[in-house]
Formats: sequence, structure tokens, C-alpha cells
Amino acid sequence: MPMGATAATPAELAGAKSGRAGRRVAVSGAGAVSGFGWGVEPLWQGLCAGATAIRPFSRFDHRSHRTHVAAEVPPPPQGSVPVAGRSAGGRRSASDRSGRQLSLADRFALAAAGEAAAAAGLDAALPGLPEGAGGVFFGSSTGGMWEGEGFVAELFGGRRGALHAIASQQVNGPGDAVARRYGFTGPVETVSSACASGALAIGAALAALRAGEVEVALAGGADSLCQLTYGGFNSLRAVDEEPCRPFRAGRAGMSIGEGAAVLVLEPLERVLARGARPLAELAGAGSACDAFHMTAPEPEGAGAAAAIAAALEDAGIEPADVDFVNAHATGTQLNDDAEWRALERIFGERARRLPVTATKAGVGHLLGCSGAIEALVTVLSLARGELHPVPAAADAIDGSCPAALVTGRPLALPAARAALSTSLAFGGSNAALIFRRWTGPSP
Repeated sequence: MPMGATAATPAELAGAKSGRAGRRVAVSGAGAVSGFGWGVEPLWQGLCAGATAIRPFSRFDHRSHRTHVAAEVPPPPQGSVPVAGRSAGGRRSASDRSGRQLSLADRFALAAAGEAAAAAGLDAALPGLPEGAGGVFFGSSTGGMWEGEGFVAELFGGRRGALHAIASQQVNGPGDAVARRYGFTGPVETVSSACASGALAIGAALAALRAGEVEVALAGGADSLCQLTYGGFNSLRAVDEEPCRPFRAGRAGMSIGEGAAVLVLEPLERVLARGARPLAELAGAGSACDAFHMTAPEPEGAGAAAAIAAALEDAGIEPADVDFVNAHATGTQLNDDAEWRALERIFGERARRLPVTATKAGVGHLLGCSGAIEALVTVLSLARGELHPVPAAADAIDGSCPAALVTGRPLALPAARAALSTSLAFGGSNAALIFRRWTGPSP
């Protein structure tokens, strides 16, 4: 129990066990890496300042591409993450305790997981969990793709690439690296369902905790910039030449980012019993598929609305209980329109007044990690009682998707009860998460 903390009363513990579908689940820690820097505080401060980390970048030569901005993670503080040697193409490389080569996405994941575990007061305790009690649930789209590109480039250049450079090529690399760090022998699952991956992974962790399959879950995601995704989205003409402008009339596409986000999830009674204060409660999760098109969303938002409705039902709350939305909000014409129609289906006329924030305008689209970092920002918003503004743009809100976008300065919402975070992916995969503000006693 942390110094100065008090154990929960029997009544509080009884309430914590009375969840709608099994045990109630709390968020006890959070960690992040983003274009704003390494850690939750650089992320939160950048977002609340209405800034954007989407800018010219240097990860690879993008002169042959049609756009030239992305939210690149800056170099880490000296000594904060393992860095040693060089891999294929002169890239910096590192290894974990097993000697396995770490990709950049792996290092993002380890940094975020370490910060989250420390914030939860569990960093030293996690390696000592009983057999099978700890699980990792991660979303990713590219894994070690950037390192793999360097390996292939060397082969095409007539040089023999170093095989260790592709040891983390698999998309499950970041989650596996986190599991090895803490010696977790419970489930280690990687979801790769495009932009919904991180949110679906958090939903899977929720199910495992409710069922008693694990006692602690590290849930989130990690992805790094690479030429495959940058070139792919550019070839689809889906990338804006400027930082993305969700729900704006002049929006011209998404902006790509990179980083990681990890939430420590535990049964609420476990958090209270050790005298810790939850950041928020993960109350519900839902998912659905459009079954419509490989890249375009169903125009009326039917699949997204179904996922939101499922999350609300899972949480046992009504649409009227939701006080703000952290939208998927990519800044593409089709996505923003479809997402707005989904919000109208769920919230009706109130959708025009419901505060909406769009984290991608600040940190870009983190692909398989996007749902995770947006869930983390939703948790911070509930815990700190305010919503970050969307960076300023010259064009007005689009009349076809008139979301009540938070702009200018942070919006104070100290009494917000519950929040919705949405993730809409290629292939029509939709995910939604419901978080509740923690209103219980402080330790």
C-alpha cells in the first residue's frame, strides 16, 4: 500500500464488485510516447496548448512522396530507453534482456509501459505476479516494419542485411517486448485490425479482467513511422499536405504519427484494496463491422453507431450519461461525415451540443495505436476535468458534420460523468470504449 494511503472500506469493496458484467475495471496508471515527447505530461501539455506535433520530419527521405509532414517522436531523454549499437542502414538499435533486437515501436512500447506501471505504483510488483496473473493486450499495424524496410534497402543496394534488424518485424513485437520485460506468463495478445486495433485490444483486456482470467493487464499499442504506410496513404490521396483538420470544411485528409500508449487495468476492488486512486473506470466496450468496403466507411455510420450502442449497453449507461466524445476524427472527408452520422444516430439532436475533441489533430494518426492513445487522453480528460482544444484552423466547421469541436482553449468539465472514445478502421472495423470518471474517495 502506498505511504499515506488508506484501505477501502468493506462497503466500497462491495460496490467495486457489483459491475454489470463481472468485476468492475479501473485504470490505475497510464504511459505515453508521442510526437510531443516521451511521457504523459508532454502529451497533455502539448494538447492543452492547442499545439500540433505534425510537422516536417526526418525519419526517412520523403522527397518522393506527395506530402511532407508527420508527427515524429523526438529523441528520448538521455538514458531513458535502451539504445546501443547500430542496425541495418545505420539505424540505432537496442536489445532487451533476452538479447532480442528491439524495433523502434518496441522501444516506444517499453517506455510507455514503464511509465504506466510506475504511475500505478506497480513497477516493482509486476514481475512478481503469480503465474498467469499478468496479461498484455496490444494493438499494432506495423510492428518493426521500419527496420524491415532498412533490411530490404540494403539487399537491393547489394549489401547483406543484418538479420537481427528484422527480429522485430512481426506485428506482435511491441506487445511481446512488454510481456518479456515483466515476465508475464498470462495471455499476450496482439490485435491488428487497422485503426481500431488499440481500442479492440483494450476491450479484450476488459473482458479478460472481468472473467478473472488475469489480475493486471497492460493494454494499449505502439506503432512507428515507416515508408509503407506513409506511401500507401499518400497513394490513396488520403493524407493532407497540412496538419489534419478534423470536421473542418477544408479538410483534405489525415496526418500520420507514431508512438505508444499503455493503460494499466486492474479490478477496481484490487486498486482500492491497496489504497490507490483510479484515474478512471473502464466501464464498457463495443465493436461492430460495416461489411461495406475495404477502405471507405459505411456512409450513414451504421457500423460505428452499432459499436457505440454496444459499448453503452456493456457499460450499463444511456447516451444522455455521456458528457463528451474523443472522436476518431481522421480529417478525411468520408470518415468525418460517417462518424458524425453515427453520433447523430446515438445522441440525436444533442450531438450538436455534445463536446467533441480530436486528438489526431495534435499527434497525428498512430494507426494501430490510435485507439489506445485516444483512450488514454480520454482518461486524462476525465481525471483532470478538462478537454484539450483542437489546434486552430482557418476554415470553419463543416456544415455536413457540425460537431461541437472544442477549440481555442481547454474546456473545463470537472463534473463529467462518462466519456466515449471511438475508433473506425479500414475494412469497416469499428470499436468504442466508455470510461467513467472516478468519484470515489481519495486514499
